[in-house]
Amino acid sequence: MSIKVKNITKLYGKQKALDNVSFEIKSGEIVGFLGPNGAGKSTMMKIITGFIPANKGEVFVNDLNADENSLEIRKHVGYLPEHNPLYLDMYVKEYLAFVASLHLPKKEIKSRVAEIIDKTGLQIEQNKKIGALSKGYRQRVGLAQALIHDPDVLILDEPTTGLDPNQIIEIRNLIAETGKEKTVMLSTHIMQEVEAICDRIIIIDKGKIVADDQTQNIKQDKADAKITIIVEFNKEVSLDLLNQIKDMHKAEHHQENIWLIQSLENKDIRENIFQFAVKNDLSVLSMQKQEKSLEEVFKDLTGN
Repeated sequence: MSIKVKNITKLYGKQKALDNVSFEIKSGEIVGFLGPNGAGKSTMMKIITGFIPANKGEVFVNDLNADENSLEIRKHVGYLPEHNPLYLDMYVKEYLAFVASLHLPKKEIKSRVAEIIDKTGLQIEQNKKIGALSKGYRQRVGLAQALIHDPDVLILDEPTTGLDPNQIIEIRNLIAETGKEKTVMLSTHIMQEVEAICDRIIIIDKGKIVADDQTQNIKQDKADAKITIIVEFNKEVSLDLLNQIKDMHKAEHHQENIWLIQSLENKDIRENIFQFAVKNDLSVLSMQKQEKSLEEVFKDLTGN
């Protein structure tokens, strides 16, 4: 087990940033940690990495208690904070060598810095001062420092902020490749990024977990379990006739002979639609389940 969070509560004065939060992330998983601004994402990540303590509860990383083994845990965790803190007067290569020196034997520093510069696409910028870099390249430097000591667990808070579309794809591929060997916890507002690389999604709102499921399942909206089927018939059909379909909740005309047919809760009624068509001498030209987008599910679950 890489990360285990048990009943974590965090207070800022009277405000409850996290409210009895529990989850586990296994080795080799890439987990998207989502939520609106102020939901508690960054606070949770800071607690896992040992930067701030919780008021209640326990966190374990590789079976080590975060309160009791804070320094040891940092050997196993790579962390890219939301506001990427960098030494702007240092050169890229110099900075990464400095970070590497905190973790690695002196004889390994040069080769490891060269390896991570190549992996994060910093070759052409490695001899520049960090303060002269674009925001996108600064993010790459932040990701490079998180990876420099080859950690078992990677915590990334908004890792693609400021990157252009090509850079996003490159960093996304790097995270996906890294996730084959490590545990990755990723916070982002880019839903396409989550769908592309995350095995599982945890959604937090107002300090509480509101959803935790595999990515392919999460779009089965927890707030509304009705299933919508898009059906095209070979000829015109009336709403009165469609009301014969067993377990149908409602039907909405889309265009020409295409209907959006919504089932009663948690019922896949495609077979019922087919039987209805046969009974009424209709042909079904196409039929498919309509999935909500991840953005729509996120909006429903967080009330934003």
